[in-house]
Amino acid sequence: MNGEIREYVQTLARRAKDASVGLRGLPAERKNGALLATASLLELRSGPLREANEKDLAAGRKAGLSAPLLDRLELTDKRISLMASSLREIAAQEDPLGELSGVRRPSGFTLQKVRIPIGVVAVIYESRPNVTVDAAALCLKSGNAAVLRGGSEAAESNRALIAVLREGFCSTGIDGDCLQYIERREYEAIDALVRLEGLVDLVVPRGGEALIRRVVEKASVPVIKHYKGVCHLYVDESADLPMAARVAANAKRQRPATCNALETLLVHRSVAAAFLPMAREAMADVELRGDAEARRILPGIAEAEEEDWHAEYLDLILAVKVVGSLEEAAAHIEKYGSSHTDGILARDAARIERFVQMVDSAVVTVNASTRLSDGGVFGLGAEIGISTDKLHARGPMGLRELTTYKWVVRGNGDVRG
Repeated sequence: MNGEIREYVQTLARRAKDASVGLRGLPAERKNGALLATASLLELRSGPLREANEKDLAAGRKAGLSAPLLDRLELTDKRISLMASSLREIAAQEDPLGELSGVRRPSGFTLQKVRIPIGVVAVIYESRPNVTVDAAALCLKSGNAAVLRGGSEAAESNRALIAVLREGFCSTGIDGDCLQYIERREYEAIDALVRLEGLVDLVVPRGGEALIRRVVEKASVPVIKHYKGVCHLYVDESADLPMAARVAANAKRQRPATCNALETLLVHRSVAAAFLPMAREAMADVELRGDAEARRILPGIAEAEEEDWHAEYLDLILAVKVVGSLEEAAAHIEKYGSSHTDGILARDAARIERFVQMVDSAVVTVNASTRLSDGGVFGLGAEIGISTDKLHARGPMGLRELTTYKWVVRGNGDVRG
């Protein structure tokens, strides 16, 4: 590994580690004040932020980025306003730090479980500049220092956002070193970051499967991850078909380049002939790739290959399969899904509960779009990522998921005999 890069990354991480000590006992009012000040600054600097973003968009167009990826990259006035709103929502949330649960043991001492920050959280991500703001704000409110490394396609946008964030934090007396940003573009910078045991306490990678697998392969620091979002909707024989078509269209089309967008549609055989034409009409701009039964009902659509069932398209492409039962749908999700977000469209309560029990995903939706699987929608203010792991955190990760705990024993000369 390049020694210069390793030293650069270590220096940033050490600054974050040193600053994290001061965050541990920071009053909630100070943190909230910093978030509110930063929200106002984001709105005030929307012009320069959009100018920086336009440089990234121009470079992305020149590089041939797809329309959905360019959409993820773009900062509009509305999106900047939404980022500011997200900061205000995080500020309004109850601070999880210091939360106590205690019990007095028979011998007399009191045992308390106290919620505390994790320490230094590294977030590695691609494309979406809003992640810079969400990650920085969630880490600050939860008492963690942050080391961020965004994608090269958003370099100018992220640089401008980091400047605003640091200005907002420092304006209220918070150490700006609690927010570090890695500008080196080499993959070696990521490799160095995820090996910094003792300086970095947790890594959260957000992005394509290749990025996340690289982080997991190289990391010696704990990683919370999701490799990809192969999200499914199953249209049951009891479904309200017009509603199902509308929900499926939203799940696929609303923002197709996101990890919670629909990638595979499963339809019960008894309603396939009625439903699939509705779905095609509702998603006229979506390329459908179907199994043999779906292609008989919808002549002219492409044939789905084995790799299509594994695919996270992040584009206006949808795999379609006709199934004979709820159990077959659940088995398909078990085999090909990524444990991210999967759902059922049905009216039969017993069948709904059966599906909810059978499908082991971080988020299971019932008569709702997979696009609702989101920290902001869940009332978390924002999210630092969506975990498909089963330990520590699962699903959208907000403030509470960025904390851990310690035990405090309070006695009066108690000893162990």
